[in-house]
Amino acid sequence: MSRERIVIVGAGFAGYQAARTLCHRVRGAAEIVLLNPTDYFLYLPLLPQVAAGILEPRRVTVSIPSTLPRVRLVLGEANHIDLETRSIGYTGPEGKDGELRYDRLVLAVGSVNKLLPVPGVAEYAHGFRGLPEALYLRDHITRQIELAAVTDDRAEAAARGTFVVVGAGYTGTEVAAQGKLFTDALVRKQPAWRRTDKPRWLLLDIAPRVLPELDHRLSDTAQRVLRERGVDVRTGTSVKEARQTGITLDDGEFVETHTLVWCVGVRPDPLVSDLGVSVERGRVVVDPQLNVPGHPDVFACGDAAAVPDLTRPGRFTPMTAQHATRQGRVAGRNVAASLGYGERQTYKHNDLGFVVDLGGVKAAANPLGVPLSGPLAGAVTRGYHLAAMPGNRVRVAADWMLDAVLPRQSVQLGLVRSWTVPLESSSPELARVPGAPRKE
Repeated sequence: MSRERIVIVGAGFAGYQAARTLCHRVRGAAEIVLLNPTDYFLYLPLLPQVAAGILEPRRVTVSIPSTLPRVRLVLGEANHIDLETRSIGYTGPEGKDGELRYDRLVLAVGSVNKLLPVPGVAEYAHGFRGLPEALYLRDHITRQIELAAVTDDRAEAAARGTFVVVGAGYTGTEVAAQGKLFTDALVRKQPAWRRTDKPRWLLLDIAPRVLPELDHRLSDTAQRVLRERGVDVRTGTSVKEARQTGITLDDGEFVETHTLVWCVGVRPDPLVSDLGVSVERGRVVVDPQLNVPGHPDVFACGDAAAVPDLTRPGRFTPMTAQHATRQGRVAGRNVAASLGYGERQTYKHNDLGFVVDLGGVKAAANPLGVPLSGPLAGAVTRGYHLAAMPGNRVRVAADWMLDAVLPRQSVQLGLVRSWTVPLESSSPELARVPGAPRKE
C-alpha cells in the first residue's frame, strides 16, 4: 500500500517545527516531503550578529537533512499551488521545473520584505530577511569604513561613515545597536581614520517610540541604550525619497549616506494570494485548528497564515517567530491527527515575554512579564536563543565566548554583491545570480 504524502512548503520556524512534529507523530507511516529553496533552517533572530561579525554564517543555520533524517527534502521554490488537483509546481535551484502531489499540505511559506511606495527605496535600500543580505551588509559596512578612512574628501568620508536603518522594530533596533558597536570597533583598527568623530548611525521610524509593539519599559530601555551608545534615534520620522547619494526625510532634511537598511516590517509571501481562498491582508485565513476552511487537507501556519488569536478575540496572532514555532507544532499534530495519529488541538498561546539583544552585554527582556535590563537581560536573552535553536548551540556559545575575548575579524569576503540582494525579492533567502530562475 502506498503511504499518504504530506508536503510542507517552507522551512522557516513554522515549517521546520511542523516537519519535526510530524516525524515524531507518524513515525514512517506517511511520507513527509519538505519543499524549500535551501537545505537549512535559518534562525533569524541571530542574523544581526552575523552582520556585525559576532557569529559566522553557518552558526545560525541548522541542516535539514541532518536534523530531520526521516523527511525528504526537495530543493526548490514553489511557484504555483493547485488546491483542486492537489499539486504544487516548483522551480529547482538549477532552473528545472518540477511538480509535487500531496494528500496533506502544510503552507508555511513565511514572509518577505515589506515595501512602501517611497521613491528610490527599491533601488537603493537593502532588506534584512536572509543570510545573503546579512553577509552583504557585513561586507558593505566594512568597506564603507575602510573607504572613509583613506579619502581626503571630508564630505565623502562623512557620507560613507553614516548608516541609516529604517524601522525600529525588533530587527531594525538590533541591527542599529549591533552595527554601532561594530563600526566603532572597525574604526579603532583603522590607523588611517582621521576624523575625530565616530561613525554615525540613524534609526528612523514613523512610530512614536522604538519597539512600538512591545511594552513601554522594554522600549524605554532599548531607546536609552541606543542613545547612550550614540545612535541618532528619530521617532515620528520617515523617508520621503532615497537616492544614490542619500535620503530625504519627511521634514525635508537630506542625509548623505551610502547605506540604507530597510527593516520596516514584513508581508506574507505573495504566493498565498493566488490560492483562491480567503485572505486577510495577504495571509491565508484559517480556523483555530490551522485548517483552511473548505479544504480539510490543507493547513497553514506562521507568517503566511491569519490565525485567530483566542487570547484576544476578534484579532489575529502577530507575525512573530514565537507564534510561528508553536503554530508549526500544532499544525504537525493536527495533520497527524487527520491521518489517525493523535487528537486535534486548537491553537492558543499567551506570550511568555520578549527579548531584544542590544549588543555587548546589553539587552531588554521581560520573561514572564518581569522587565529586565543590563547584563542580566543579556544573559536571559542569550539563554533564550540557545534554548530556542534546534541545533548549533555549542558552536553559537563558542562564538560568543571568542567574541568576548578576541577582536572580530574585519575583512571583506566579497561573496555577495549589492545587485544580488535586491530589496524587492520574493526569495530573500537566495542571492540572485545571472541567469538564475526568478519566481514570478
